[in-house]
Amino acid sequence: MDHPVIDSPRSVSLADSDPDDTGGMSKQEAEAQLKQLTQRLAQGQVSLYAARDQSVLIVLQGMDTSGKDGTIRHVFSSLNPAGCHVWSFKAPSEEEYEHDFLWRVHRRTPERGMIHVFNRSQYEDVLIARVHDLTPKEVWKKRYQQINDFERLLSDNGVLIFKFFLHISQDEQKRRLIAREEDREKAWKLSVADWKERAYWDRYIQAYEDALGKCGTAWAPWHIVPANKKWYRNYLVAHTLVEQLTPLLSQWDKELEARGKRALEELQAFHLQEQEQHDGHRPAKQKAGKKAR
Repeated sequence: MDHPVIDSPRSVSLADSDPDDTGGMSKQEAEAQLKQLTQRLAQGQVSLYAARDQSVLIVLQGMDTSGKDGTIRHVFSSLNPAGCHVWSFKAPSEEEYEHDFLWRVHRRTPERGMIHVFNRSQYEDVLIARVHDLTPKEVWKKRYQQINDFERLLSDNGVLIFKFFLHISQDEQKRRLIAREEDREKAWKLSVADWKERAYWDRYIQAYEDALGKCGTAWAPWHIVPANKKWYRNYLVAHTLVEQLTPLLSQWDKELEARGKRALEELQAFHLQEQEQHDGHRPAKQKAGKKAR
């Protein structure tokens, strides 16, 4: 189940990754395994939430129509909403714009025990801000290192970071945009801006290659997910999460077992003390009678 993983700074060419790749799997096989994987994710969430030692941050990035919403719907729908939040980052509000570019993102990072999913993220400030010249080059060039430092801070404080780039082809994007126009139920997704953005495809590819190459680290690696086939995209994201979280689940379960043992010992000691206090307040006759019997 190999897919490109960028876990150290290096040059990246998306032309080397096939967005049509399915890992040799069939749609039927992938969808069947996805059901099992989402169940395991839900089980793992219980341990994560109860142990409250760490948290999970999942970053989804990709071109328009790459399937960020679809991934969230199919991979995370089995999770308990009480322990999982999804945050979408669009154009900054006036308040957000008056702060540093990471301010609005840092506010949405997960507390211990929680899973947070970012639909777009801090990377918009080295993507759309760069492509559309919204920020001077001398400013956005510094942000790669600032993002790495920010993610290192999160990692050092117990946040497990998973970053997925949903990789689709330009032709596939066109097919999806046309399909939206033909499907009345998806008409609400239509936007002239989506078509206009296609004119910047090459600039976006270059910006993504730099973001992936400069911000792929051991503590926050990038996973390049072939996303032309939606069913394989969903499967691969779920598989990657389960595969990498499984070793930690046993750790969390051991912590919960030890915590439960301590709680039982404290409870038994409390009940013993309570009984001793109760016996100490009995009338002398009652105590004597009890002995005589």
